[in-house]
Amino acid sequence: MAPPPPPMVTEYRVISKTCPGCGQVTAGGAPSGAGGRVQWGPGVKARAMLAVMAHHLPFGRARRLLRDLAGIDCSTGWLVSIRRQAATALEPFMAHVRQILHHARLVHADETTARAGGKLAYLHVACDDKYTALHTGGRAAADIDAGQILDGFSGILVRDGYGGYTHLVDAVHVWCGAHTLRDLKAAHDADPDQQTGAEAMANTLVLALNATHTARQTGRDALTEVELAEIRSRYAGAIAAMRADNALGKTPLQQRALTLAGRFDKHRDMILAFVHDLTIPFTNNPAELEMRGAKIRQRVSGCWRTLDGLADFAVIWSYLSTTAKHGLDHLDALTQLFTTGPWLPPAHQPA
Repeated sequence: MAPPPPPMVTEYRVISKTCPGCGQVTAGGAPSGAGGRVQWGPGVKARAMLAVMAHHLPFGRARRLLRDLAGIDCSTGWLVSIRRQAATALEPFMAHVRQILHHARLVHADETTARAGGKLAYLHVACDDKYTALHTGGRAAADIDAGQILDGFSGILVRDGYGGYTHLVDAVHVWCGAHTLRDLKAAHDADPDQQTGAEAMANTLVLALNATHTARQTGRDALTEVELAEIRSRYAGAIAAMRADNALGKTPLQQRALTLAGRFDKHRDMILAFVHDLTIPFTNNPAELEMRGAKIRQRVSGCWRTLDGLADFAVIWSYLSTTAKHGLDHLDALTQLFTTGPWLPPAHQPA
């Protein structure tokens, strides 16, 4: 197999002229992106970030891939610097997306752990079907607010049961149905013969979910009062059954199941929100899917060496995710980033 052709080299000549009258020297300006004597162009930078960010390759493997397939013999240190350059260039994009999501009708939120600089850190995400914004921090309320999206957010917030979001009093909170089903399954599988109430609650949620699917398929924008009454009745009966199954409360399982029953009772409005508004999704999957990139990266590379590297990852992944949601090719979006600046998505159109 023939070796890859060498990269195309473009030479720019900056001419200086001396005025014969006054002796003033005037020099032309270099084109954008050609500020040094020699540098890799936007196409190379875009492909480098495509390998490192979109395909989650470690810097060493990305360097070898660029060399073997494209004849680009760069250093790993250069790849790290280009990631920093990309994240810095995306500051206008992040400010734009944060503003859009802050005023969105519905936002998904989630958080996950990441290893950076030998310590445990957290990645936070706020997103919807068109926009994604990630940021880093701890797990406290102040760290959630640091994303500059959820603080003062007054729309619908779909999330899991983590208590760190309870300070967001302006939002309408909705719990992820997939999380509640997993909690119920854990309780039921531990003692199927005795935890019949957990099974009844899971069946109620699945029944409610199927009812919403049927309503949408038949062109309805709401469930009937009869359907809602049946769901509420089954829900209350399942809570009563869960408490009856664990009335003694002596074993750890019984104590966990009673706590779970209390959560379903206390937060029924958040758990059943999807049956009262068919535009509300049953799960928080969009936010959880955005975290997969970080988990893949961590599985391949082990960790981020610095917290700044994790922060750069969060910014660039926000850009790649948002461009993909708008149908843009990753390579095209990255090439634009290093050529004329970041692509900026349009704002939500009012319904």
